[in-house]
Amino acid sequence: MLKKYRPVIGLEVHVELGTRTKMFCSCSANHFLAEPNTNVCPICMGLPGAMPYANKKGIMATIKAGLAFGCEINSFSKFDRKHYYYPDLPKGYQISQYELPICKNGYFDLKESDSKSKKIRIRRIHLEEDTGKLVHRTLEGRKVSLIDYNRSGVPLLEMVTEPDFESANEVDLFLREVQLAVRYLDISGANMEQGSMRLEANVSLCKEEDVFDLKKGIYPDYKVELKNINSFRFLKKALEFEFERQAEILSRNEKVVQETRGFDEVKAVTFSQRVKEEAQDYRYFPEPDIPLLTITVDIVEQVQKSLPELPSQRRERLMKDYFLSSNYTELLVSDLKRAEYFERAVILAKEKDIEINKVVGAMINQNLDIKFSEPAGLIKYLLEIKNKAFVSADEVVASIDVVIHENQQAVLDYQSGKEQILGFLIGQVQRKLKGKGEASLVSEKIKEKLKS
Repeated sequence: MLKKYRPVIGLEVHVELGTRTKMFCSCSANHFLAEPNTNVCPICMGLPGAMPYANKKGIMATIKAGLAFGCEINSFSKFDRKHYYYPDLPKGYQISQYELPICKNGYFDLKESDSKSKKIRIRRIHLEEDTGKLVHRTLEGRKVSLIDYNRSGVPLLEMVTEPDFESANEVDLFLREVQLAVRYLDISGANMEQGSMRLEANVSLCKEEDVFDLKKGIYPDYKVELKNINSFRFLKKALEFEFERQAEILSRNEKVVQETRGFDEVKAVTFSQRVKEEAQDYRYFPEPDIPLLTITVDIVEQVQKSLPELPSQRRERLMKDYFLSSNYTELLVSDLKRAEYFERAVILAKEKDIEINKVVGAMINQNLDIKFSEPAGLIKYLLEIKNKAFVSADEVVASIDVVIHENQQAVLDYQSGKEQILGFLIGQVQRKLKGKGEASLVSEKIKEKLKS
């Protein structure tokens, strides 16, 4: 049924910025595991007479993100009040940005493979305050909802894309890149399990034969918002369910209700929460207590110069400078600390005439960077191995045969796609050889055996 339709997906990504204090007051922004309602004050609770003031580091972090994603930085920006009633919003409105966000008109080159890439347009990146958190529990046999306002007022960056995605896989790949980028920028840990990165998707379907000019803003006449999902895997499942649900409705020539839907993680289905609001429902107006922001060319240039090497740039450089495979490169780039460890180790390896492939093999196949917390320790170990008398290739193959026979389940797991099992099998072979197997030879021979 879905083959008749084409998904049209836009994203809203919320990232809590890693500032020391909240966005509009001096309360601690570190709310994770804090005692409920201890990081609060009259400003973030919206008490009468309390006057907010903007956190400069939050603004600079937002500019940083905007430049990393190719955005224009507005010379003038302002905060607005977004009105709606919900228990986790103590003021009855949220300080956000509407007409003049800090960043606009960005883009990201989404590389789906070595030969295929797609330009994702970013409509805006703006700054707002986070809400409080509802906690649903059973106390003394009664179901109750409790409110923790510690999170209320924490600086929250929101990235809004154009509806340029056409599959759940594209969405998943892009969001992982966003998470990696904000970590490289050092503006957020973007930890999904702590709620410091939250995902929303606007989903529509159109018939394959219908032509919608997305660049001119001509879209399907409805959209369904999937709200506050805290896992890449769950968002992917929610999208796939939603595609099927909407396709079934459209196939009956019925209209899909424009609404906000949540995702039931146990049943793997979406469910209706409320009819989706339009911008006018929020009664936006300029925040009267915070002055207009003036962002000069000098400020933008200063932030531009501070930008670190981004994940896409590091991928390209590692493959070019060190001739790494795409798989090894991805494993290194996906962990910033590990990537930096590798490059420090390479410098030391060159001084000791140790080949780069020995370093990356020790890290990826044997996880020796975990054993040796400093690159110098790893290089010392590799130097000892280099000077050690290794066993013959025949002895290596014989030990591999024994290990494969003794670990049939591990072999099946590897062949089913669990590539991390390789390190375990290599370790077992080295144990048989009492560490006298040449690492690259063991890795090469065991891969040959597993393929055959």
